[in-house]
Amino acid sequence: MLNFVIMTRFLLIFLMFAATAAESAACTSVIVSGRVTRSGRPMIWKHRDTGTEHNFIARVGASGNRHGYVALFNGGDSLLNEAWTGMNDAGFAIMNTASYNLMPDTATVKDREGIVMRLALERCITLDDFEKLLDELPKPLGVQANFGVMDSSGRAAYYETDDYDFKRYLLDDEPSGIIYRTNYSYSGEKDGGYGYIRESNARHLATSPAKDRRVTPELFTDTLSKSFYHSLIGRDFMKGDDRWVSDRDFIPRRSSAASIVIEGLLPGESPESMTMWTVIGYPPVSHTEAVTLDSVPQSLQPSGSEWRSPLCDETLKRKREVFPITRGSGEYYLDIDKIREYMPQQLRISQENYARRRAEIKKRSEKQ
Repeated sequence: MLNFVIMTRFLLIFLMFAATAAESAACTSVIVSGRVTRSGRPMIWKHRDTGTEHNFIARVGASGNRHGYVALFNGGDSLLNEAWTGMNDAGFAIMNTASYNLMPDTATVKDREGIVMRLALERCITLDDFEKLLDELPKPLGVQANFGVMDSSGRAAYYETDDYDFKRYLLDDEPSGIIYRTNYSYSGEKDGGYGYIRESNARHLATSPAKDRRVTPELFTDTLSKSFYHSLIGRDFMKGDDRWVSDRDFIPRRSSAASIVIEGLLPGESPESMTMWTVIGYPPVSHTEAVTLDSVPQSLQPSGSEWRSPLCDETLKRKREVFPITRGSGEYYLDIDKIREYMPQQLRISQENYARRRAEIKKRSEKQ
């Protein structure tokens, strides 16, 4: 009987740990066709949740037959070993969300999604190249993920990928022009995984703009990534009088560390016209910066011996004000008044950065 009690307690602790691990990687993502965007450019968006609060953006130069690229890396990754969203000088872009209803991770090889994405940025030009990479890498791959991929032609797809195989979902096959993925795979175990409410939140906020063909990067960086709409409850908590809100099943959450939209190319454009719109740190109290293949704002680059972004550090100080309670279960409650306080200022900075980058693109286009 004692052994049974001990084993039961061990199982409960294990399940709690597994649930916490899944919560810390609760990403939300979207692929958008150029036929439903205001600019005509395709886009991929990833709202990143992770157990690693600190992120930075770095440029990796071309070398030999390796493409140059810009990507999001974990704070402290001085070797630039794991890329978590990025685009390269061939117009190829990639992101991912963790999936929790595909085949179980192997015991010996796992958590290699960032490595796979770094290799893809170094080697790939087209979707076909990415499929070839997945086929040729040693097995087991060590991944359980939905990879979102876009190339310079505007083709895009999700690849629901496990240790040995993948299933492709092409954007061209989706009549609405927009595909969503959170932390489960459509090809995986039915009702398994996580993120069903977050996906519903995203659909609620993005469906109308997609129908009207007016999707912009701002929809994701400055609306979805900062929205406290809850589809199951049917309520936007930003519009109420609440101060303290339980941090549960919103797109932004305590584990949110970045929001990135990669805006692709129009026909005939060079990859230099791509933009990686980047919100670093806790998105509700941060702002959007424009990253290009040849320009990364200093505030996003790693600095100091800890390899951390100055803007991410600054944003995380504001995040501490949003989640000020550290005792007991207080860490799961956010002070939404603090978000209301900081959001207008950060939105103004985002708008200025969007306007500046769009003026640059317009000027480049007029010269061609």
